[in-house]
Amino acid sequence: MGDAGKTIFLIEDSKEIRTLVQILFESEGYAVASATDGQDALDKLRSMPKLPSLILLDLMMPVMDGYQFRQEQLKDPLLATIPVYIMTADGNVDVKAAGLGVEGGLRKPVDIETLLEVAEKHC
Repeated sequence: MGDAGKTIFLIEDSKEIRTLVQILFESEGYAVASATDGQDALDKLRSMPKLPSLILLDLMMPVMDGYQFRQEQLKDPLLATIPVYIMTADGNVDVKAAGLGVEGGLRKPVDIETLLEVAEKHC
C-alpha cells in the first residue's frame, strides 16, 4: 500500500480494467481502492477513514452509473471536494466532463502516460 496521500479511488464495472489500473498505480507507489458501480462507491467512500486524493469514474455502469454517482457525490459535502476524472469510450469526453463539472476526462482505452500525469497532479 502506498502512502495515504496518494490514494486513488477507481469506480469501474470492468474487472479487467480495475485490475490493470490497480497494478499500474500500485507499481508507481499509489494506494488504490475500487468500486464496481456508483452505489458501491458511495458506500465505500462514506466508510473510508481517509478520503482518496482522486476519483477515476467510469460513466457506463450497472446499478448506479457515473452520472448518478456524480450527482450524489456533489450532494455530500464530505465527498464533493474530491477531484474526479471521467473515463469513457465515448468520443465526446470533453463535453461530458464539462457537463458533469469534473476536472477532466480520459478516453478509453486510456493512455497510461496521461493517466499517470493526472494522478501525479492530484496526489
